[in-house]
Amino acid sequence: MQKIIVTGGAGFIGSHVVRRFVKNYPQYQIINLDKLTYAGNLANLKDIEHEPNYRFVKGDIVDSAFIIDLFEKENPDAVIHLAAESHVDRSITNPLEFVMTNVVGTVTLLNVARNHWKGKYDKTRFYHVSTDEVYGSLGEGGMFTETTNYDPHSPYSASKASSDHFVRAYHDTYGLDTVISNCSNNYGSYHFPEKLIPLAINNIKQSKPVPVYGKGENIRDWLWVEDHARAIDLIFHRAKAGSTYNIGGHNEWKNIDLIRLLCSILDRKLGRAEGESAKLITFVTDRAGHDLRYAIDATKLKNELGWMPSITFEEGLEKTVDWYLANEDWLNDVTSGHYQQYYNEQYANR
Repeated sequence: MQKIIVTGGAGFIGSHVVRRFVKNYPQYQIINLDKLTYAGNLANLKDIEHEPNYRFVKGDIVDSAFIIDLFEKENPDAVIHLAAESHVDRSITNPLEFVMTNVVGTVTLLNVARNHWKGKYDKTRFYHVSTDEVYGSLGEGGMFTETTNYDPHSPYSASKASSDHFVRAYHDTYGLDTVISNCSNNYGSYHFPEKLIPLAINNIKQSKPVPVYGKGENIRDWLWVEDHARAIDLIFHRAKAGSTYNIGGHNEWKNIDLIRLLCSILDRKLGRAEGESAKLITFVTDRAGHDLRYAIDATKLKNELGWMPSITFEEGLEKTVDWYLANEDWLNDVTSGHYQQYYNEQYANR
């Protein structure tokens, strides 16, 4: 049985990756390694937590002794590395925390994997999941490709750019089988409500102000999280060692247009008059170093591995809104902080 460690598997994207691998590959043993910071929520995986090929381990990727012990005990064949601090505003407030997790944590994993897998690099894989923010900001035209120069503008994106460079260095220097993917903004179920779409849905539902940075003219390329998980699946299984793929939705939206669309959808679903929720939009001071536009060219992924987004943004947004409206208990537990008790209730005494 192939054994895969998925780091950050209790987070938003990580939980979708863990679920996909557990359900689609019963021959794999999936080990979900997560520190359970504020963004980690094991309730995201209630539906598969008792599956025989799934196990959760609590731990910190920065703790080299712990990671060495984990590799010795589990003898994994692969790592899919998603664990990261990811909120740009938090990185501006506390950049060192992002350096420790995103840079030092990644290098710790790489170093332990390099030593543990010595002599069998051709039978192992280290897959690093990254972001399009490493490329910096685009003007009105053009798209990020796999050969775009790195130009990070925030402590978060700088930390992810650094980790990308280390992953490539371990492939080039030591021959470690590594792959990297850089993805655009994700949306969907189980998204922590500090991020734009779940925050807006929650605030609109409660008739609270919906904050929008600046004039709302920043543009992002949005991708449904389950399509991202499907891309990770393909890249993990089929990419050549040392390769990089961009993952994007070909789906650019100004923040203000996205929020207005959400307002319209929620007016309809909540039985409000059209335009009522839009009155909640509140423009706030722009974020420092706020990149104007991101846009991913995912042509390489389409041509080489046959991946394309499976649904339109409008379809995905409808599914996302429906999920949040149908899962008020999950949302209430997250916003109240009660979700942080789930580990103690379900796992601590196992």
